[in-house]
Amino acid sequence: MNGVRRLRAWWSARRRFEFCLTVAMVIALTGVCGALVLLPNSTSTKPHAAQASTEAVGQAAAADPRLAEVRRSVEPFGPILTRQVATGDGQRSLVVGHPAQRAEIDVLERELAAATAAVTEVWGGDWAQATTVVVASSPAEFAGLVHSTTLSSEVAAASVADPFAPGARPTGQRIVFSPDAGRRLDPDGLRTLLRHELTHIATRAATRDGAPLWMLEGFADYTAHRGQGHRFADIAPTLLTQVRSHAVPGDLPADQDFAGRDAAATYEQAWSVCAYIAERYGQPRLVELYRQIAAAQQTPATEDQILRSVLGTGRDDFVAEWRAWLSAQAT
Repeated sequence: MNGVRRLRAWWSARRRFEFCLTVAMVIALTGVCGALVLLPNSTSTKPHAAQASTEAVGQAAAADPRLAEVRRSVEPFGPILTRQVATGDGQRSLVVGHPAQRAEIDVLERELAAATAAVTEVWGGDWAQATTVVVASSPAEFAGLVHSTTLSSEVAAASVADPFAPGARPTGQRIVFSPDAGRRLDPDGLRTLLRHELTHIATRAATRDGAPLWMLEGFADYTAHRGQGHRFADIAPTLLTQVRSHAVPGDLPADQDFAGRDAAATYEQAWSVCAYIAERYGQPRLVELYRQIAAAQQTPATEDQILRSVLGTGRDDFVAEWRAWLSAQAT
């Protein structure tokens, strides 16, 4: 379970404050939904001269029109390695990178179909199920792909999309992995990170800016870990320690806590809320709750109304039941 634990390890980094500022800027500029790990500093790599060669598995991948969308950002950094993967209902996804990232590309190519199916099993088939995944070779390339010139080395992956109007289908969606993600994450960690980001891709059309992060990030983590055999202690070690110390959270995670000193535990709490809902009320009602909670900014009063409508219980009772469930996990 090293991959799962490393996904959480970045919260203890000394550069946490710099990271929080960075993510705020990225979200403001591009609508990024990031999954974050502690990654070491790396020096910037100057772009190579543009090269026309594309190493591809079959002509279909090289001719895929989505390759043209990222080619301007990717090609200056060296030869391109492209893989096309059958995903979804007759759909094909694309994995793009450079020969130096072949190991990560191999893992992502191998995992992408199963990851897409795993997200669809939870969310349903009402999303493209055809994703572009890019592995950057340097911080400069990563910054260009996510449309930001100032990125912390602690960002392991991000999902981005073009601006879109409510009700429209998002365009320009892609998942971008940092150049250091593969070095610090084992295949299990890359698989989980891929599923987390794919969940953000699948749910983006139903998600509005300012919706509660406990729902957005908790649901992405729930979907990412579901069916992988990860135990509570593997997914939420910090939270488990707190609960065993009789420090059970008193309320649903607040948005500001996702970037604060206790952010690791906050992400774990968000996952646990969704895991509890799925166990107690069933996964279909978890999905319906996401659709209603994520549709707008919420207040405790509006959350109470939605919880009563979907789960049949008010917010105060729901929080009390979740806290009791957490305590039971520690025994």
